[in-house]
Amino acid sequence: MANTDSEELGQEPKSSKWRLVIIGAAIALVVGLGAGAYYLTGGLSSSSSSAGVAEEDVPEVKPVVFYDLPEMVVNLATDGRRTYLKVQISLELQDDAMVDRVEPFLPRIMDAFQIYLRELRPADLEGSAGLFRLKEQLLRRINLAVYPARVEGVLFKEILIQ
Repeated sequence: MANTDSEELGQEPKSSKWRLVIIGAAIALVVGLGAGAYYLTGGLSSSSSSAGVAEEDVPEVKPVVFYDLPEMVVNLATDGRRTYLKVQISLELQDDAMVDRVEPFLPRIMDAFQIYLRELRPADLEGSAGLFRLKEQLLRRINLAVYPARVEGVLFKEILIQ
């Protein structure tokens, strides 16, 4: 009798409300999964997305050249204890022509590195942040030493603190 009274007053039974909620949730789930699949697959297919781009528009990737500096061993600034830093560095250059422009400045590069490295304390080299700062400082100093030539990056091949 209670069900008939609610139906007469224009109210739906509770079971039909739950059906609507479940159907709405299922539709939202299907739409969400479809949108996620569209996003993960990159939207349109690769053939239609690259159809408007000519192959000539893609920049050509030039290989870089690496130039190895001589191994350096310096004593670090410490309080009475002898601590040594052994470092092997490779320079990242734009091309072979840049090697010819950088090589004449090798004594100036080594001097700048020696002076800077001897002032470092072992605490300055702790962690990845310390090594990142060292890399940035060496890159700045080398680019000052070889100006107008330019070194793209400083790469550590070996670092040993003893």
